[in-house]
Amino acid sequence: MSGAGGHAGRASTAGPRLVVAGALIDGSRLLAAQRSSPPALAGLWELPGGKVEDGEDPVEALRRELREELGLEVTVGAVVPGPDGGDWPVLGGHMMRVWLCTARGGSPRALDHAQVAWVDVRDVDAVPWLAPDLPIVRAVVDAVSMEPFSYSRTGDE
Repeated sequence: MSGAGGHAGRASTAGPRLVVAGALIDGSRLLAAQRSSPPALAGLWELPGGKVEDGEDPVEALRRELREELGLEVTVGAVVPGPDGGDWPVLGGHMMRVWLCTARGGSPRALDHAQVAWVDVRDVDAVPWLAPDLPIVRAVVDAVSMEPFSYSRTGDE
């Protein structure tokens, strides 16, 4: 896998909007966040994250989103590459970049979701994920299972 620096550059308004997500890992558990809105998606689960602002560095956007949504500071690890080695197609024609992450302490709180829950990686298929998130979650499980969680170059000390 390429590190967080594997996709250089800042967000741009050209093309699909970039969204970022953190696959927060704690041992053999993955953090899932349950949507509270919009009504058509309420009750479904996703990886926490959000949109990259124009000109914002994607890794910094990820850190900001996880602070806002979960009240957590995170260590950002490797990118989980999409089907073509790049980003993942998601709802609304957006593209999602996903990183493996760990919390730097504290417990995640549902500040922007109905709830958050740790899911054992063996049980991820039992969770009602947003349809575009399911292949991403499976790739996360494969990545975590195939190699020990490692921190790639991200600038984290």
